[in-house]
Amino acid sequence: MSFALTGKTAIVTGAANGIGLAVARHFVDKGANVVFADMDEDRLEAEVGDDSRSEGRIRMFAGDLRQKLNIVNLLSATVDAFERVDILVNASRQIALSEPLHIENDGVEALLQQNLITSLRMSQLTAKRMIAEAARLGEEKANGTIINLSSIAAVRTQAELMGYSIACAAVDQMTRSLAVALAPKGIRVNALAFGSVMSASLQHGLKENPGYRDIITECTPLGRIASAQELVETCQYLASDASSFMTGQVLTIDGGRSLIDPVAAPAH
Repeated sequence: MSFALTGKTAIVTGAANGIGLAVARHFVDKGANVVFADMDEDRLEAEVGDDSRSEGRIRMFAGDLRQKLNIVNLLSATVDAFERVDILVNASRQIALSEPLHIENDGVEALLQQNLITSLRMSQLTAKRMIAEAARLGEEKANGTIINLSSIAAVRTQAELMGYSIACAAVDQMTRSLAVALAPKGIRVNALAFGSVMSASLQHGLKENPGYRDIITECTPLGRIASAQELVETCQYLASDASSFMTGQVLTIDGGRSLIDPVAAPAH
């Protein structure tokens, strides 16, 4: 089995911070061409601007991918720079607490738009580009891979995370549905479901509610919060030929948290 990414081209959304940034940097370290995509242009410039100007395998794309035209432009920029797309990591996610009984503040529509619809449109348009590029090069199949970020919130219940949980459950089903639809074209689709990871959103949450840290660690058998870096090699596995017979799977990385019953801690 080969975990190599050398020569492959990846698009990573949500790449200006947190898990997306960690994945994108890891892919670069492993030899891939990587397009760092995010709507936060200032943060993107601060994190990878200098690298994009000095390292030929790095590009930046700043734009709101909830707009379909920006997705089209991102794909065109990627192909212009690197000729093809082999890997898509949908790492752009929003996590928000909500009031489940207040229609104006339940957060469902915004979270579905950001976490589900944007990832779906990215996946659909990227898959079409993968298929077209394979045909242009005379390849029988595309041999591409799409990786979605999800959460154990999809299968755990906490009222304040209703919108986020619904969106994550939808992402899991989207992953399975796309996997079946795209398998004949040579494109694999899998997802990673995280427990609590020290992402930008969780860092913000812990600043506002320091007591969450103890609650989270008590609900996690391994007794700690994961770093973003601990997840990147699993993402590399899904992006590489080492997982060539895996599709439609949602891999759980949560320190054992989903094995036990407590649900009071936020599942970021």
